[in-house]
Amino acid sequence: SLGKLVRYMGEVAEEMGVEVYPGFAASEVLYDSDGAVRGVATRDVGLDRHGNPKSTFERGIELRARHTIFAEGCRGSCSEEIIEKFDLRSGKDVQTYGLGVKEVWEVPEEVARPGFVQHTLGWPLQSTALDKTFGGSFLYHMGPNYVLLGMVVGLDYENPYINPYREFQRWKMHPEVAKHLEGGTCVSYGARTLNEGGYHSIPKLTFPGGLLVGCSAGFLNSVKIKGTHTAIKSGMVAAESLHESLSANEQFAIANTEDCEIDPAEPVFEATSYATAMESSWAVAELKEVRNCHASFHFGFLPGLAYSGLSAHLLRGREPWTWKAGRPDAEKTQESADFSPIDYPPPDGVLSFDLLTNLQRSGVYHEDDQPSHLRVKEESAHVPVEESLRKYAGPEQRFCPAGVYEYVPDEEEQEDRGDDEAHALIEGKKKLVINAQNCVHCKCCSIKMPQEYIKWTVPEGGGGPQYPIM
Repeated sequence: SLGKLVRYMGEVAEEMGVEVYPGFAASEVLYDSDGAVRGVATRDVGLDRHGNPKSTFERGIELRARHTIFAEGCRGSCSEEIIEKFDLRSGKDVQTYGLGVKEVWEVPEEVARPGFVQHTLGWPLQSTALDKTFGGSFLYHMGPNYVLLGMVVGLDYENPYINPYREFQRWKMHPEVAKHLEGGTCVSYGARTLNEGGYHSIPKLTFPGGLLVGCSAGFLNSVKIKGTHTAIKSGMVAAESLHESLSANEQFAIANTEDCEIDPAEPVFEATSYATAMESSWAVAELKEVRNCHASFHFGFLPGLAYSGLSAHLLRGREPWTWKAGRPDAEKTQESADFSPIDYPPPDGVLSFDLLTNLQRSGVYHEDDQPSHLRVKEESAHVPVEESLRKYAGPEQRFCPAGVYEYVPDEEEQEDRGDDEAHALIEGKKKLVINAQNCVHCKCCSIKMPQEYIKWTVPEGGGGPQYPIM
């Protein structure tokens, strides 16, 4: 359980004197007059949905540092701002992503097999040899009697009718999966995006005043569906590099003033030794070995599978060619006119569940009366109806694993019209509704929306899903 691991590591850090602030979300990057990073600020709390202060209002706080390490995970909002500001992707391939949906089941002791691991690909995501949808599944047994299972779907898929959540529910109906859940109870549900671009998509890791680690940089190995080990390694290398840089200069040994504040006149440095150390580490070497595997599936399921086997066991990244994603995932979606809606089996309430029932198992909670953290970009206000719904049949209604986005009749368009005209508008005129309180912070909407029309920002600290055992 990654949730348990992170809580344990947090306790160890606190015992060593590290201050941990759970429940406070970093919403803003702080820069000095030269544009260098000087820290982050937390979000204001106690604002109503219109942005007006309530009686509980508290201003966010600034956390200033000599060096800021961005470890927000995949598609972190501050990290993405940093990458754009400093053009850290210059000369790199675009990042491509996958969406992972996951459940935790508690099963009878006679079904439990702690230590059992099963990875699959093929059905239901790939049904022919040349299907281009990238993805697969995982199933782990964890002591004493838990089964952790899920599916990862590459967000570079073309068919706008694909619904990752319902593909996962359909997969559980297969006898080789269902037998692991017999007599069990689903106790938790969640979803999160993953970096799948690999070695070619890793941005420049350092900039004045800070650096990127973990999935903020994109160190996940998509062939193994694993990135925790590489993320931890990047944190270790960053700590070692920063300690060396700070210790080498007596000016950085301690804070300069009596109240331990950092002198704003202090020079800013860039820890370039971190990038050098990572490039020579086993973590990056592991990504190099499978650097073309994901892109090989653009040729189809069977060619991708064959190439990945050849690359992982023989070529090991030494091939003289490079295949890249080229375009962001949002641009890979094809128009709905070229596809037919997918007829998914209805949930049976035993092995498979409707989305809103499962969403309750995520423990998601947001204060209702606060500004929405999911915002349509001002310049993209026309995109939801005119582009997403009209050309792609509103794919956000299907790829969101929390039911945040839906299109409903636009009642404002029906005012002052006759019954017949109003009925026509109900059928043909719709508007986008964002149910931000459902959001499980997977970040998929900021990636797969047509023209990436959503800006993902942090909600009030503490809001979101609760994953005690995920």
